[in-house]
Amino acid sequence: MNEYVLIAAAGLLLISVLVSKISDRFGVPALLLFLGLGMLAGSDGPGGIYFDNPAIAQFVGVIALVLILFSGGLDTDFKQVRAVLKEGILLSTLGVLITALITGWICIFLLDLPPLVGLLLGAIVSSTDAAAVFSVLRSKGISLKGNLKPLLELESGSNDPMAIFLTIGLIQLIQSPEQSALSLISSFFLQMLLGGVIGVVMGRLMGWLINHIRLGYEGLYPVLSLALVFLTFGVTSILGGSGFLAVYVTGIVLGNREFIHRRSLLRFHDGLAWLMQIAMFLTLGLLVFPSRLPAVAGSGLLIAAGLMFLSRPLGVLLSLIGSRFSLPEKVFVSWVGLRGAVPIILATFPLLAQIPQAELIFNIVFFVVLTSVLLQGTTITPAARWLKLDAPALPKRIYPIEYTPVGGFKSELKELAVPPNSPMAGKAIVELGLPDDFLVVLIARQNDFVMPSGGTVIQPGDTLLALADSKTFDEVCRRLCPPS
Repeated sequence: MNEYVLIAAAGLLLISVLVSKISDRFGVPALLLFLGLGMLAGSDGPGGIYFDNPAIAQFVGVIALVLILFSGGLDTDFKQVRAVLKEGILLSTLGVLITALITGWICIFLLDLPPLVGLLLGAIVSSTDAAAVFSVLRSKGISLKGNLKPLLELESGSNDPMAIFLTIGLIQLIQSPEQSALSLISSFFLQMLLGGVIGVVMGRLMGWLINHIRLGYEGLYPVLSLALVFLTFGVTSILGGSGFLAVYVTGIVLGNREFIHRRSLLRFHDGLAWLMQIAMFLTLGLLVFPSRLPAVAGSGLLIAAGLMFLSRPLGVLLSLIGSRFSLPEKVFVSWVGLRGAVPIILATFPLLAQIPQAELIFNIVFFVVLTSVLLQGTTITPAARWLKLDAPALPKRIYPIEYTPVGGFKSELKELAVPPNSPMAGKAIVELGLPDDFLVVLIARQNDFVMPSGGTVIQPGDTLLALADSKTFDEVCRRLCPPS
């Protein structure tokens, strides 16, 4: 019997990897494809796999979210995020709250729900999933102008804790009507504070341990990082903090520090994040019964429309009042508010808490997510072009060499593009007067690579792959690559 389970799991994973090519080619969000595959494999589909266990689905979802958020933090450049830190925090807190309140009252009006139950539904669908956004943008070969990309990255990585807090808090109020809503305010600040502080401490501790523990086998470093990620989440949650915020901050802090085996650890967690996304979406797809969705189609469409065209835009506009973002940028940010796996996971909380109308909430949330991904996910690229916010996406060059930093060695391998007006153009490397600790390792020239020597002449459009510490690299950039 175990063999059949393994074959089924392997088959679903293999098909998921293959259908991701559809996302790359046609710009269909991978989230939608994975969810659809899970629904086809479920009891209402040809797969016939019966799965109706919200507890298991929630457990899988929480584990997956922990690893996805940590991987997202590792891949976040804090130098870029710092420029939009205030706006990102406002969107992930105030923006989520406004979206939840307005959507909640829409649900109360349309479904005639008790106020707290309607607000609970609004809270569940209040967070965004920008991972699908960037897969669509990459598949169409465009990027975004200005600080839009770091803003969306920061919001998507940090707004889940607010939605989770609102969902759990409202469930507590429904189950214990005598509890004061004001008591949740102090709990919110405690969760955010503990999550942020523990995340910073654990990020630094992880960096220190990885550099100093001196394990005998490189393959044990991913195991170490994985253990510390789960430890961070568990300890933070037990202490009353936001474990999801803690692991995201831990990833940011670690990702912006130098540590040994950096490349292999980044690849490990990136692959693990993809595995967790597939597992999470397949599980959630299996959990839903598609035959029950038509009954909520009408109200689901109205709630989705209210969320996309009223709640989310107002949340964005009110949160970004006084910011330097233009109106077209704010409009784009509001349209990019895709709903993803988090709302579906949060919809399992009322099921387990046996809240009245819990099944109705789950089905509507699933329908809203599908509508959001179908409508918004497939129109992000046209929206960016229509608002004139798109920019050509520069393909990342793959070099024939790799570099693994060693603890105590501060140099990094970085790219230095040679603009047409650079003093380097037309000169040999030996004539540039480069610092002794600035080593040109390789030159990328058009579609070829050049092994450099002192007599190699630099040409406009070259990209130098150089080994140097950050201070020396910045100094050479200022001296030899003046702004155009």
